[in-house]
Amino acid sequence: FSVPCSAILSSYLLGERLNLLGKLGCLLSLVGSTVMVIHAPEDEEVTTLEEMTSKLKEPGFLAYAAILLALCFLLIFYLAPRYGQSNILIYLTICSVIGAFSVSSVKGLGIAIKGFFAGQPVLQHPLTWILVITLVASITTQINYLNKSLDIFNTSLVFPIYYVLFTTIVITTSIILFKEWVTMTVVDIIGTVCGFLTIILGVFLLHAFKDMDVSLGNLPQVLQNEQPVPATRDDKNILIEVDNSSIAPEDKPKVLMLYT
Repeated sequence: FSVPCSAILSSYLLGERLNLLGKLGCLLSLVGSTVMVIHAPEDEEVTTLEEMTSKLKEPGFLAYAAILLALCFLLIFYLAPRYGQSNILIYLTICSVIGAFSVSSVKGLGIAIKGFFAGQPVLQHPLTWILVITLVASITTQINYLNKSLDIFNTSLVFPIYYVLFTTIVITTSIILFKEWVTMTVVDIIGTVCGFLTIILGVFLLHAFKDMDVSLGNLPQVLQNEQPVPATRDDKNILIEVDNSSIAPEDKPKVLMLYT
């Protein structure tokens, strides 16, 4: 609901434009999200911090996390100071990349909280505190750069683009860390991809045509061709009006030449 809610509320509270195509984009985002939820893979059962630790230590996830950290440092220290004020993707990509660590931390802390109420010594486990520190640092960074993006760019654009980037990173992280797609059928894979493409289409409609004045009332006028119909020229008689634009309209002579 982040895409339609942010777009609709920003149009009423902040006076930002939301035309008919933007509303259609919000609807497509909801439809795509629903399709993704229906065909989403089930979580691989991870019930203890030891199992979570073994997942985090896998070479594939370590390499993936290293790439994300390198990309994040590149964006924060090099690209953001130069292009952050003009390119909406810089700050939002930082938030999305950091989101991979926040989602993984939330997953691990959820396991730790269950173990705490079950009487397990989770507070003595080092992974618990590592996850807490990672979650606090990642959420703080996300909030910081998301607020910077909201200060510069249109709210109805920030949240949809952020939603697409964040969802892409989360899906990739789930594939690598929890291997959730291993047991999926072909139908579920196609449904998930189609749902995600529908979300992207909705965000594109919301972003690309935001400045157009399109509504149900003026839709016929928008669709109507405003180009003048060319005059029919006779094959034998051609009427040419010679207009000298350098002379004032009330003083310039009209010269009509008739060729037969």
